[in-house]
Amino acid sequence: MTINCKGTLIDLSSPKVMGILNITPDSFFDGGKYKDESAILNQVDKMLLEGATFIDVGAYSSRPGAAHISEAEELQRIIPVIDLLIKNYPEIIISVDTFRSKVAEATVNSGAAIINDISGGNMDTNMFKTVANLQVPYILMHMLGTPQNMQQNPVYDDVVKDIISFFAKQILDLHQLKVNDIIIDVGFGFGKTIAHNFKILSNLELFKSLDAPILAGISRKSMLYKTLDISAQEALNATTSANTIALLNGANILRVHDVKEAVEAVKIVEQVN
Repeated sequence: MTINCKGTLIDLSSPKVMGILNITPDSFFDGGKYKDESAILNQVDKMLLEGATFIDVGAYSSRPGAAHISEAEELQRIIPVIDLLIKNYPEIIISVDTFRSKVAEATVNSGAAIINDISGGNMDTNMFKTVANLQVPYILMHMLGTPQNMQQNPVYDDVVKDIISFFAKQILDLHQLKVNDIIIDVGFGFGKTIAHNFKILSNLELFKSLDAPILAGISRKSMLYKTLDISAQEALNATTSANTIALLNGANILRVHDVKEAVEAVKIVEQVN
């Protein structure tokens, strides 16, 4: 199970870790922390040293109820950061967290290697064609609604079956456009109740039927800290527990704020799998 990132083949049969770099002022956990070049480089340096295979850069906050920003502002935030990272780490594999095809195109042209689309192609009808033209791996995430309304009473017939059906349709469309490297992300917290999230986590192995690598993005999310009545800042232990369950149930990539702990979880799980 490999994906091609700018000519480098990454083997996902051994799980990998994706470190999160939010360059937004209002992300739920680390918003506003990485405003200048030295803060960004220090954090990326730390994540790479701790064992991150990918760095996921996001300039549009997708936390529930987040403010909507223009495409121009998203580009203005993200392109200088991509340039900075490529200049300092020529071998870095950057994933860009965007649902906009023009941002996808501009960032890949600047050196990014993967597009991570929270909307699974639903918020920009040109995204699938753009990814096909760029020939980069595509992270297809499931979200009910938009970041602005996704947590307003999400309802499913059967949350696992409904999301598998969504993925099956989108993957078919992507294959018809000759997009080869598709990674699925069930979208923990994106239009799901806490009960939905835990049902998905416990049934994650069912998503293997789609024959695509699975990315789990559970890091410090409200499904964890609300369950334990703590804050996102206190949710590292809960994140490691949830990541371990995800790995045991078939996750191939962990998308996290805390790389060291995720890499350790991978190493431990690999001893028993």
